Amino acid sequence: MNREQKATAIAEIAEQIRESEAVFAVDYRGITVTGAGEVRAQLRGADATFRVVKNTLTERAADEVGAEALKPLLQGPTALTFVRGDVAAAAKAIADYQRSNDLLAFKGGVMNGDALDPAQIAAIAKLPSREVLYGQLVGVVASPITGLARGLNGLLSGLAVALGGVLEKKESGEIGAGGTDSDAPAASAAADTTEPAAEAADAEAAPATSDDTTDQDAEAPEPAASPEEPAEGAPDTTETQED
Repeated sequence: MNREQKATAIAEIAEQIRESEAVFAVDYRGITVTGAGEVRAQLRGADATFRVVKNTLTERAADEVGAEALKPLLQGPTALTFVRGDVAAAAKAIADYQRSNDLLAFKGGVMNGDALDPAQIAAIAKLPSREVLYGQLVGVVASPITGLARGLNGLLSGLAVALGGVLEKKESGEIGAGGTDSDAPAASAAADTTEPAAEAADAEAAPATSDDTTDQDAEAPEPAASPEEPAEGAPDTTETQED
């Protein structure tokens, strides 16, 4: 590989690292060309690619894009899985092939710039795929809507029953055409006959007027004369004593 070819390979790897959500490093020893083809086919559904790389070129590509966490993994035979889509589905594809063939052991990886160890990648492989998560989310969102629809149906059914009862009462005469009970006119007539009797009772209980009070004051007797003033025609006792 000449200098120009190396520069092209470094640029390609750097671009793949930059576009990826996650990068998994695996030990590819023992895998055949046919096996690598099977892995690539499984990863295609997760929008991921499988590539055997040269460590020195990948280190230079990692330096260009600032993926320092990837460099310690570039020891020995290394293949990289560049994941642009479903990270969990891509990790599951590698893990399934590893269990079936005892190959492609995880070395580690990076996701969103953070380093991943083999145990963390194995845990990611056990997560539901993106499609399954979308289905669960739709189910959670749809549940309240379903409950609301059932509640509205129940409310409308109850309203229909209530309106039916009102219609039956109107047809049987229990409720008049104006929406009031048939006993209402009798109650109104009774109220009318009660008002004159109440007015008469108020008139009898009213106090006397001011004219009656004035006549009573005019007929009252005058008060008696004071003992200190002698009555007219009485003898003057004072003069008799002096004589």
